[in-house]
Amino acid sequence: MPQPSQLLRPRALVPGDLVVVAALSGPLDARYAPALERAVAEIERMGFRVRLAPLLEAGRHRWWSAARPDEIAKEFNSLLRDPEVRAIVAHDGGQTVFGYLDLIDFDAIRADPKPILGYSDISLLHLVLYARTGLVGFHADVATPGLGGHWQRASAARRTELGKLYATLLTDTEPIGALPASPSWECWRTGRAEGPLIGGVINRIVLAQATPFALPLECFDGAVLFWEEAGGQASYVWNYLQILRHSGILDRIAGMVVGVPEAIDGLDSPDGSPTLAEIVLDVVGDRDIPILGNFEVGHAGPNLPMPVGLRVALDAEEKTLSLLEPVVRARGDGTGRLSHADQ
Repeated sequence: MPQPSQLLRPRALVPGDLVVVAALSGPLDARYAPALERAVAEIERMGFRVRLAPLLEAGRHRWWSAARPDEIAKEFNSLLRDPEVRAIVAHDGGQTVFGYLDLIDFDAIRADPKPILGYSDISLLHLVLYARTGLVGFHADVATPGLGGHWQRASAARRTELGKLYATLLTDTEPIGALPASPSWECWRTGRAEGPLIGGVINRIVLAQATPFALPLECFDGAVLFWEEAGGQASYVWNYLQILRHSGILDRIAGMVVGVPEAIDGLDSPDGSPTLAEIVLDVVGDRDIPILGNFEVGHAGPNLPMPVGLRVALDAEEKTLSLLEPVVRARGDGTGRLSHADQ
């Protein structure tokens, strides 16, 4: 079980390092190839070289996936083992990661930990890799709908801010501190908490716990749980939260950060349907934990980066979330595992 003293931090990138965009789940529809090109340009503006992995071929697919799960796993493992590849960015999410969890080369991750960026189905990867190796997961925008989509619809100033933040996340061995706040953030329950940041898409959190790759419940002790959801029904979200309650996770966490909901039917409609805040507070009940809502994480994009496993400080009333530890380690450090005493 990963402990704060056993986080596996990737090596810091330097300008000119190779970042590979890969199809780790869903396919690339030919209509969105221009968005992928824009995403590549964003990564290059951060100072890195970019290569597209072979399975990321416009129009290539197998059912709802970019390829068979074993093919995706083979390519993913080759990127993990390639010393030239210094970071991997998922092109998109999808519905495939569950199909190859048992094919991942965890030893390759331990030998050469690399930043893996993405959200949606990729949040499942972050949770499993953290559970198995202690790897810090980079829950952040995917390439095509994120960097090449949501980022392009943001203001020029916001896009520049995000680009600098992501580049800093990948290259700086000092703690980033407070993430840039937004007027959209809402305090749903006051309080402060410090602990490891754990989360992703709520349905993936719940489903992962039903597999042999589940996070031990102790991983949630004192954690700041973040989650988001896209699609489906408001009642589904209520039920996912109930599962977290029944499993004991809600009794273990120290705080919660809830992302902006996307395309969820039955939320805050004129017929008296509940708001997301009402659903959350209904299930959380009288648990005295800070809750920050409407945070910029999830499918509504753009995403603020949420490093899975990293220690954070949450102040819901002040509407702040701060990264208290380095996300990456110095290039010359061969262990990748830093204790809090080393910070």
